[in-house]
Amino acid sequence: MYLREKVHLVDSTEIMTQELWNASIDKRPSDRTMTDIAVIVSHLRHLAALTGVPPQLLHQLAACAYLEQLDSGVTLYRQGDKGTSWYAVLLGTLDVHVSKTGIVEDMSAVSRSFGMGSFFGESILDDSPRENTIVTREPCQLLRVEQRDFRVLFQKNKEMMEDLLGHSKLKSTLESQRTRNHLNLKSIQDKPKKPLPDEPNPSLPITTVPSPEMSRAGRILRTLILTRSPGLVRDRRQQSRTYRRCLVGAEMVDWLLAIGSASGIVKSRHQATGMWQSLLEESVIQHVTQEYPFRDKYIFYRFTIDAESEHSSSRNWSRGLPSPDDEREADTKCSEILGNLAQRAPDAIMRLILRKPSYERTTDDLEMIYEELLHIKALAHLSNSVKRELAGVIVFEAHPASGTVLFHQGDEGKSWFIILKGSVNVVIRGKGTVTSLYEGDDFGKLALVNDAPRAATIVLREDNCHFLRVDKEDFNRILRDVEANTVRLKEHGQDVLVLEKISASNTNPFSHFKYSVMAGSPGKMLEHLLETRLDGRDKSSYESDKKTTGVGEDLFLDNFLFTHITFMPIHQLLSELTRQYPHHTHFFFIKISTKFSKILLIVTVLVWAFVSENINEEVLEVRERKRIENILKSP
Repeated sequence: MYLREKVHLVDSTEIMTQELWNASIDKRPSDRTMTDIAVIVSHLRHLAALTGVPPQLLHQLAACAYLEQLDSGVTLYRQGDKGTSWYAVLLGTLDVHVSKTGIVEDMSAVSRSFGMGSFFGESILDDSPRENTIVTREPCQLLRVEQRDFRVLFQKNKEMMEDLLGHSKLKSTLESQRTRNHLNLKSIQDKPKKPLPDEPNPSLPITTVPSPEMSRAGRILRTLILTRSPGLVRDRRQQSRTYRRCLVGAEMVDWLLAIGSASGIVKSRHQATGMWQSLLEESVIQHVTQEYPFRDKYIFYRFTIDAESEHSSSRNWSRGLPSPDDEREADTKCSEILGNLAQRAPDAIMRLILRKPSYERTTDDLEMIYEELLHIKALAHLSNSVKRELAGVIVFEAHPASGTVLFHQGDEGKSWFIILKGSVNVVIRGKGTVTSLYEGDDFGKLALVNDAPRAATIVLREDNCHFLRVDKEDFNRILRDVEANTVRLKEHGQDVLVLEKISASNTNPFSHFKYSVMAGSPGKMLEHLLETRLDGRDKSSYESDKKTTGVGEDLFLDNFLFTHITFMPIHQLLSELTRQYPHHTHFFFIKISTKFSKILLIVTVLVWAFVSENINEEVLEVRERKRIENILKSP
């Protein structure tokens, strides 16, 4: 008996563990919590296929990898395709086919097979086309890492990745040759990479020359530190190298709070961190090796002027010391500078988050980005669920110089851009500049939607332009996901109602409503509202939700009742209502929530007057206005 109970307990534990794994790995990387990642790592650690993967790498894979479960006979990719992902085989066997001519019909029989424990697809490192075709021989389970994340993974863990790829058991001859080519480039990759403005790297500045305001702010803060707290600036040693005139991030935050809290300007460590980051992104201060953005930790930073003096021929420390005039200016302008930096801090923090790789963004980061996206004009037509998806992939991009060409006419479309700051010219060959775009405008989406070449050249009109960017792969994936969760009702070939499936993880208390309305004709939207909200079918579910959550709010009903007048005039609404309920003019007395009872009562007044007395709309508005006003005034 005891043994049977013990076996049952073990089985239950295994089932629960499997359910946790399924729930965690099925989430998008941007939605995974630290608990999800821990569950995924725990599962991956026990897989025979990944026994040689170091724990550090497993954690990073858990944060960015997708699980793919494929049936037998599925073509993963074809020879000549542009690579988009890297793969690790957890279970199953895949076959490799090669065509010497590049023609599908000439594809060879199976040139080799590979199975559990193999890693392949690293050709995405240099954007070269696939040199073979991969087909599943049996049901397979793969980990898939998208190109952008794999590149970051490779750069951060070069030695581990090179060792992993070099010892992979599942390599076709051509893939093995490609791996050797990448390993032979190790010395090139180890050289410092020239920072590109579109790299999501918050440790790098966003401009080549700081603005006069930020240069002045940096000079005054440096003067205050050197005159009031000179002990903060010291030579410090890191990784067998000494860096001169360094400060510690946590001490810089302490100091800023000390001088700014008395005046009420600096109110928190988070705000102080944003103020220092605003200086770092304009290259007024920098991390000693330019590996980190500003952090409230024991990390070394210094003013750029001190970093530059270290490389100059003169080693005289007194060259950079403030003069008496500098001290007087710093004392006088301290509050003004702190106020200016405090205003810049929120935007600096947002840019820092937007320049993080997607797998490094926390739940709080994603929520901050989502809140920001709600206020962007170019995204107003997208549903909130799409905006949440974009929060995980949208990045900040800055270009410092006027005249920079973002892309040329005829180029392949790779990204969609939204202008945050600055302006651009749209130039077409043979016509010159045809228009200009400004803050809030967007461009580049058409080429992604149509998979067509760029129709124009985009040139910066001014210095220091800022953009939000969504890359093609992410754009297409989100569109695919939206379409997969979208139901379209058509009449005569036209969409009359577009519904989006509500995610199971949606926190809306109306979880029993399976779909939200994205678009539609006024009549069909009203019909959907009446069928799903007001005919009593979901009343029990609503009451149950209300008891368990204490909340009773249905955004579709809310939005329709408050805004229908903009797309469905009263006479049209009344006609539709009488058509739907010809014998039940009092139906609107169904009480859905206290919040809406007034609105429903108002509509009831209008319907009752219209149906029972058959008066026209103009007379109805005058006659019932007083009654409506009394309803609104009631408690």
